Amino acid sequence: MNYVEHIGKYFIMLKQVFRKPQKWSVFRETLFREIEDLGLKSLGIIAFISFFVGGVVAIQTALNVDSPLIPKHLIGFATKRSMILEFAPTFMCVILAGKVGSYITSSIGTMRVTEQIDALEVMGINSLNYLVLPKIIAAVFFYPLLVLMAMFLGIYGGYLAGVLTDLFHSEDYIYGIQLEFNPFFIQYALIKTFVFAFVIATIPAYHGYFVKGGSLEVGRASTQAVVWTSIVIILLNYFLTQMLLS
Repeated sequence: MNYVEHIGKYFIMLKQVFRKPQKWSVFRETLFREIEDLGLKSLGIIAFISFFVGGVVAIQTALNVDSPLIPKHLIGFATKRSMILEFAPTFMCVILAGKVGSYITSSIGTMRVTEQIDALEVMGINSLNYLVLPKIIAAVFFYPLLVLMAMFLGIYGGYLAGVLTDLFHSEDYIYGIQLEFNPFFIQYALIKTFVFAFVIATIPAYHGYFVKGGSLEVGRASTQAVVWTSIVIILLNYFLTQMLLS
């Protein structure tokens, strides 16, 4: 199957996904469950990675700023810009693509190969709407909160790295954070996160929903879903940066 056919099936799938849910009570329960599975259970890994990535960025910047002509507050400035513009929205979403994407594909794919999706269709339930829409809403509305948390923890991790290693003074770091703060960069990061969250929820769902075969094919589909989700995120990151920052 060529790429054009995959893209066409993907958009046809989205048309089915965004139909009105049949039972709001069932949809609401599913939505809360997806928020827990896709969002709350990712808090730990996002907090851990963002904290130490911020520390590493600050330490590496400090070790490379060894000229007396370069001000020390550049360390805080560089850490702030790196975390807000790229590491928090893009790097964290790639991590979520691996963690959440494989889960979405395997869960939906298992339902497909065990004929649970066929049973939903027989009962007259729009299976795509029932299975995929709650995942999209949960990701699109919760992942920006994760990215904001990653920004804060990354910058704070850089601060603690300086305090513990004595590579720079905390006053210089805080001044660098405050220097030339542009609120649009936060908006830019959140816009990217909204787009990436949609991709993270839908591309793995596509691979899981149309999988054929058994458990081995589900595993292969999960791998393909993570790879393609990561590729699409990187490509969209390039185009969104060109459009929003140029």
